[in-house]
Amino acid sequence: MTSSLPVKPASASRQSTSSSINSPQHRSWWARSWPLALLVALGATGVTVTWLKPETHSLDYAVCSANHTIYTVDSDLPNVQCIVVHDTLIADTGDREDITLRWRERWWSEIPLTGIIHLPWPLNFLEPSLRVITIRPDSIVVPGLTDAHAHMLHYGFKMNLNLEDCTSVNEVLSHLKAYVISHPDILSDPTRWIEGMGWDQNKWPRAQYPHADDFDREPLLRGRRISLARIDVHASWVSNRVLQLMAPLPENVDGGLIIRDEHGKPTGIFVDNAMDLIPSQPFSEAHAMEYFTRATTDALAVGLTNVHDASSVPEEIQFYKKLSETQKLPLRLYLMGNVNSDDYWGNQIPRLIQHGFGGRLTVRSVKLFTDGALGSFGAALLEPYSDNPSTSGIMRVQPEALAKLVRELSIDGWQVNIHCIGDRANHVVLDIYEDMLANASFSIDALRPRIEHAQILTLDDIKRTGKLGGKKSSISYFVFALSMVSNSTVIPSVQPTHATSDMWYAEDRLGPKRIQGAYAYRTLLDASPNRILPLGSDFPVEGINPLLGFYAAVSRLSVKGDSPHGPGGWYPSERLTRAEALKGMTLDTAYASFSEDILGSLSIGKKADFVVLDRDIMTVPMDEILGAKVTATVIDGEVEYGNL
Repeated sequence: MTSSLPVKPASASRQSTSSSINSPQHRSWWARSWPLALLVALGATGVTVTWLKPETHSLDYAVCSANHTIYTVDSDLPNVQCIVVHDTLIADTGDREDITLRWRERWWSEIPLTGIIHLPWPLNFLEPSLRVITIRPDSIVVPGLTDAHAHMLHYGFKMNLNLEDCTSVNEVLSHLKAYVISHPDILSDPTRWIEGMGWDQNKWPRAQYPHADDFDREPLLRGRRISLARIDVHASWVSNRVLQLMAPLPENVDGGLIIRDEHGKPTGIFVDNAMDLIPSQPFSEAHAMEYFTRATTDALAVGLTNVHDASSVPEEIQFYKKLSETQKLPLRLYLMGNVNSDDYWGNQIPRLIQHGFGGRLTVRSVKLFTDGALGSFGAALLEPYSDNPSTSGIMRVQPEALAKLVRELSIDGWQVNIHCIGDRANHVVLDIYEDMLANASFSIDALRPRIEHAQILTLDDIKRTGKLGGKKSSISYFVFALSMVSNSTVIPSVQPTHATSDMWYAEDRLGPKRIQGAYAYRTLLDASPNRILPLGSDFPVEGINPLLGFYAAVSRLSVKGDSPHGPGGWYPSERLTRAEALKGMTLDTAYASFSEDILGSLSIGKKADFVVLDRDIMTVPMDEILGAKVTATVIDGEVEYGNL
């Protein structure tokens, strides 16, 4: 093909100007160049051609995977090659060619004079192109991960003095000594409090509770004010100096226990409600900010975009509210308000929906407690503990008082989420929900009541979780991208790493019969008519990395790959599939927080919250799951951790 550029004839100097302009070659050049002349003319007149500067579209981008390893958790399109982000939302999903074409068509549709003015070469450079980011071949994209049950400020507090890895009392003392030496302000002032968290007597020789006298064995600690929370925060171990400050102590505590020796003398161990007797430090915004910063930094680094904070007292809620009104929170928070009272306190909790900059703070639920924890013999059981027949655990509140409070909070429109570990606690709460939901004025879908932990249930009560409130609704709606009729029930919210942490002693505590209904995640999921089972960690009780929970749910193994039942997993019939576990950390948690219309899946119109992992946790061998690293955590389309 010959060049399209005009060739000037030798006699051109003798041709008239008008004939040159009217020549076919010049007409072709003019046809191609008049838009540029128009722009120059408009620019000379001072006109701003804003429609050729599509600032909004210049921020759009697509994330693509050549292997189609973008897991959307959308049943219509479970795997796609690309997602398109526009502002804070997912604007499109599909194959790269299709999403590029649709994006271009949308761009043109928003330009004035469409159909009249098109930009030919060379002006088509003014048309923006969709920025495409292609992830590495081994990487995947999943929706932003949510922890359905955690404690943000407690996490930061624990990291200040973490005793989780101590395997004996002597190791705890060594940690405390090193801590005091490394903090000159505490070293020089014996009246300063030393507070930490994480000890677990079940990891120690003889698995017995420690004693206040143990601290006095270390001269540097003798006479100091020491208060250490157990790993589950359902027991505390204090020094003799603290016992002196607490004197005189009551003989008994409703819903709690003061451990005493054979002479009736307190040993320094306080369980559940008895912990309220221990002097506490006043709330400090400075400390809260320090703890929150640590928690959010670590959470974003492991792919968490949303956390359900399971028990936020009014001072903490005000801290979050104030912070959200001055800056965008680093991640989404769904707070469960709590006040330590049997009397109605719902009016002490502010109701906040997508509050603050970016709308990342929500408070529409409350947290109640029924019992303690299995590890500290505080879980309320229907029958005595198999390894400690002297106790059946602790009910921290009387059923009548709890029922009254649940009803009052529900009438006021709060989602009620109740801590239940033991089979008695779960049975009592299911009775309360059943009585309340028998009243037609209470809508199960409007309230979405939750049982936090749902750890030990009778097999009959597991079935009951899937039946309470499960009346067919007359309104069909799309939940989880499924065309189905609502059949909502009570929501069990579970923590898979509790199973793999407790499996070494749980059957000793419960016996072979009760263990069948304990940590029974497959059975709970199968009992749910909507197959909803939100997953969390309870961090800092467990690790903050959601992949620990994912791995525990699908393997029923420790991080070392073993279990009391061998490498096949602890009660492997209770394993979840990888797809179920991912849904439990995304779409199910969104439903459990009334946000399934904007969160939980990479669907068009939902928030652009997603995570990039460096390996495919949905297909790699089981023992490689925990090796996966987060390379990017994105919230509202903005990279909050790592890089795209």
